[in-house]
Amino acid sequence: MSQDVTSTSDSPFRSEPNERDQAPQFVLPLVVHIEKAAPPARTDALETAARAVLVMLSDERSLGDGEWAQVMRDWQDARIRKVVRRARGAEWRRAGALPGITVSGKSAEVRVFPPVPLDGWPKDLAKLQVSGTDLDDPEPPAEADPAAPVLWLNPDLDMSAGKAMAQAGHGAQLAWWELSDEERRAWRDAGFPLAVRSADPGRWAELTTSGLPLVRDAGFTEIAPGSCTVVADHPALR
Repeated sequence: MSQDVTSTSDSPFRSEPNERDQAPQFVLPLVVHIEKAAPPARTDALETAARAVLVMLSDERSLGDGEWAQVMRDWQDARIRKVVRRARGAEWRRAGALPGITVSGKSAEVRVFPPVPLDGWPKDLAKLQVSGTDLDDPEPPAEADPAAPVLWLNPDLDMSAGKAMAQAGHGAQLAWWELSDEERRAWRDAGFPLAVRSADPGRWAELTTSGLPLVRDAGFTEIAPGSCTVVADHPALR
């Protein structure tokens, strides 16, 4: 699922045209491991995808003079796009042989790759399917720890798991950008604890006007342009 989101006036997360559209466009690929016989739980996949984005942002190869640093800068200088695809069996093994990072949850595995040009995907990723990422939770997720970061999903939107995974990744990235270096280190050193939950309908309006980082979707897939999808509720930002 490919998304673009909006925040402040010159943000790569705006759906309205801006100067970032003139820059070369890149996308961050995420591949979720979905075997027919044992698919991951939906919430765990969303949380694992969000952590995978944070792991990529904080990896030493993405920083300074690291081998992925330039393409990470190019990606963040333009629109911030993420695409979630699925893989199983030999597809997953081939994806695992490409440069990237695999992040594991309780039942989910997500591999995140350095950004690639919109029209320059590696062939082993380009042929993976975007559809088919519908997942379920066998049991309702436990209540989120109020002391940990929570990515709150809009309860009024019906998103596929792939769409929601990308949106959770956007929310995690917005929170990361808002944190100080010290707060980032603390989150990273703790292993990026976080929860992804659907907000209570009565609470959602409060969250969207709270000043916390807010994701708005560009409307390329599934939902209307400008829809609020995620609020990133990190304790350090409250």
